[in-house]
Amino acid sequence: MIRTAVNPCSWSLGFGFNQGELVKQPEQILFCAGQTAIDADGQVQHEGDIRAQIAMAVDNLNAVLRDAGMTLANVARLTVYTTDVDAMLANFDALVGPLDQAGVKPAQTLLGVARLGMPELLVEIEATAVA
Repeated sequence: MIRTAVNPCSWSLGFGFNQGELVKQPEQILFCAGQTAIDADGQVQHEGDIRAQIAMAVDNLNAVLRDAGMTLANVARLTVYTTDVDAMLANFDALVGPLDQAGVKPAQTLLGVARLGMPELLVEIEATAVA
């Protein structure tokens, strides 16, 4: 796999993402469903704590990636849904930190929504990974 960042302007780098990710010769593509702060028993965790929900969503994403033989380093695209954009932006380092540690700045979209699948959820992270 050959991966190239595409950034006609560089402002997005300060927010931890590339404008685009060009991937040539991928052998595998994994489309991950939105990951949230839901535990193995299907129970919402960390009600009212967006930072903890971000961390748990990243942990759950890591679990899906691991089971597919991938890591965060394989993530090429993220879509982040939140019920509170301001709180998400104030805690964005909880998402960008693990991505920085993995050495990637995937293309991203952040969307504010009225609510997620369960009303206690504040954030949902959807990913596409390539290897």
